[in-house]
Amino acid sequence: MKTLTRYHVAGLLALVIAGSNGSAIAKSYKGAELRTKASFTYGRFEVRMKSFQKSGALSSFFTYNDSYPSTPWNEIDIEIMGRYEHDIQFNPITPGQVNHVAHHYTSFNPALDFHVYAFEWTPTYVAWFVDGVEVHRQTGAHIESLTQPQKIMMNVWNPTAVGWAGPFDPKTLPAFAFYDWVSYASHTPGAGSVGTGNNFTFQWKDEFDTYDTNRWAKGTHTWDGNGCDFVEANAVFSGGNLILCLTDDVNLGYQDKLAPSMLYAWGNGSNVIVRFTEELDSTSAVNAANYFVSGCTLQSVQLREDRRTIDCVLSGVDPGLSYSFFVMSGVKDRAGNTVVTHQKPIRKSALTAFPIKINVGGPAWGSYLADQEWNDGLDYGYEDGTAASAPGATITGTTEPEIYRTERYLLTQYNVRVPNGSYVVRVMMCENYFTTAGARRFTVMAEGQQLVRDLDLYATAGKGAALVRLAQPVVVTDGVLNIHFGASVNNPLVNGIVIEQITTDVGHGESSLPTDFHASQNYPNPFNGQTMFRCELPERSGLTFRVFDSLGRQVDKRDLGEFPAGTHSFSWNAADASGAALASGVFIYSVESAFGRSSGTMMHLK
Repeated sequence: MKTLTRYHVAGLLALVIAGSNGSAIAKSYKGAELRTKASFTYGRFEVRMKSFQKSGALSSFFTYNDSYPSTPWNEIDIEIMGRYEHDIQFNPITPGQVNHVAHHYTSFNPALDFHVYAFEWTPTYVAWFVDGVEVHRQTGAHIESLTQPQKIMMNVWNPTAVGWAGPFDPKTLPAFAFYDWVSYASHTPGAGSVGTGNNFTFQWKDEFDTYDTNRWAKGTHTWDGNGCDFVEANAVFSGGNLILCLTDDVNLGYQDKLAPSMLYAWGNGSNVIVRFTEELDSTSAVNAANYFVSGCTLQSVQLREDRRTIDCVLSGVDPGLSYSFFVMSGVKDRAGNTVVTHQKPIRKSALTAFPIKINVGGPAWGSYLADQEWNDGLDYGYEDGTAASAPGATITGTTEPEIYRTERYLLTQYNVRVPNGSYVVRVMMCENYFTTAGARRFTVMAEGQQLVRDLDLYATAGKGAALVRLAQPVVVTDGVLNIHFGASVNNPLVNGIVIEQITTDVGHGESSLPTDFHASQNYPNPFNGQTMFRCELPERSGLTFRVFDSLGRQVDKRDLGEFPAGTHSFSWNAADASGAALASGVFIYSVESAFGRSSGTMMHLK
């Protein structure tokens, strides 16, 4: 039977006792936590923070009732899992340690810059916000059971639940999460000045210029399911930030003494993607003399926005031969540590024929590949979730009923390695469990493009009925097609995935870098809510996106950040525009770079 209780047992915090250690044996890794001394009830809790990109670890902002077990378990979470590039997890944990997990897709990578995250806790709802926009809300009896005073907490740690957090590699340490400020506003319905409906009253804001020991305490504990101990030395106040550090048990605090190394090298024709354990110095990272592939010539090296991944273009590649990628001693990380010369074999994807078909949650069947869990060494796979099946179930509306009898639910993402290019993505879904409308609603995104939004699977198709939704063109620029699943109510699911190739811009033995700056027409167009843009850059540049109404008035502006040379895509949602959501009509968009401006018109149909 399906349940919302997750296998990681609400690890956040089977707090043993604040200030005590729940393990008799010291652990090999050290994390950090900061928590208020006071407890709070209903209010708006807000933080400006930057997470880290490390599989197997997470950074958080949450409230927790640490008087458990003498009083019922109460907890409200924002968790940023280091394994994902565009995801935030929300979770109110209610009495009995019952989880109500929801994942939200972000158009940005939370590890690359500061963003403001918040949640409002009231007697009737909990709502979560990203950069001032409400993105998720939960109501009902489980929310009404959140009545206990809770402390405000932040921590970084490495869960032992690999299925949830992903595999942890100690070579990727240290990891640092930065917190710029935290604020609290009490819930004062009808008498406030901030938050939804001005129903909250500002109480305090801590800028973290100093360590306020009257307000905060550093954690010195652990619990079963946590791969680290919390130590005071790893909660650092520096440069106007609280910095929570996840380290080994020797190099504590906000310092990096470990040299970078390669995690993997993946090749597709003349293009090679190389991933490192940590962020690199931008000058040494793009110096072609710092790399070597025997029998080939390295034409170009580009450092991605994440500063951990390089894209290389080779010439002289023989597709029948195998190669190794060497990193020489000139490559440095941002702390100045120099890599020790080493090599990795260049792996080749086995997914060479299209369409790619995957029987999600089940075994290989016909032309469909078997489901599998993702890791850096695989061509495809799921991240998180649980497999389920409905043997012998009657499935209507399809000639492939067996695919719809297996599923994976509660998953967050499905990844497939493909050549850079454009694709048609089909997601196959069937409701084999719930029998009422409203019991399950979820959203699916493919590379930032929306396949379904807040889909009520039973209300749309009924029980035991096949449903297919597609997105095209889905543009891939980093060698991996990511399909993201986010819950509105209960948990998302998928039964099958089919990927068809439209175009590809790799494999011709030459650089695929653009020669001019250009932003393509948005798609879809007309659009309802969200739309996508594709941008080509000949060299590294910052990007700014603007939207104007038909009278030339600016209605939205986004500084998208700096991007390396190449083809990039980003999404824009009319509901996120400055002020109120946009009405229907024709709007002018402008994408600006150091090389000029590209603009056009688009139609929003509300």
